[in-house]
Amino acid sequence: MSRPPLPPFTRETALQKVRAAEDGWNSRDPSRVALAYSPDSVWRNRSDFLQGRDAIVAFLTGKWRRELDYRLVKGLWAHDDNRIAVRFAYEWHDADGNWFRSYGNENWEFAADGLMARRIASINDLAIAESERLLHWPLSPRPAGHPELDELGL
Repeated sequence: MSRPPLPPFTRETALQKVRAAEDGWNSRDPSRVALAYSPDSVWRNRSDFLQGRDAIVAFLTGKWRRELDYRLVKGLWAHDDNRIAVRFAYEWHDADGNWFRSYGNENWEFAADGLMARRIASINDLAIAESERLLHWPLSPRPAGHPELDELGL
């Protein structure tokens, strides 16, 4: 299975990869998201270390059970050959209604077939009031024209 665009990345194809990843994560469908990763993909997500699609599906299933009304914006930071660096922010609330904005950076490394073979994510959470939320759209991919990270001051 191939997952275009394929490396080596240009700015345009790196931006396509970033938006496709954002749209996938905003679906909150762990099985769909896992298909973007190689079968033996290696992850570090905060202090969790994962390997393989089954582990990714299990991780994301638990994540989206805890992180409710999740909305994410990703932005390209840098790219070179088969690697892409992104920064991101997402907002969510817990079961008690406490809102958070999570900020982070990800480093991605892709196999020749365009599947992500390695994902390294560093993430920090900030408690926010519901009135401080910036990511407002129906639960779905971010609509075209919605502000990017820089436009939101993030």
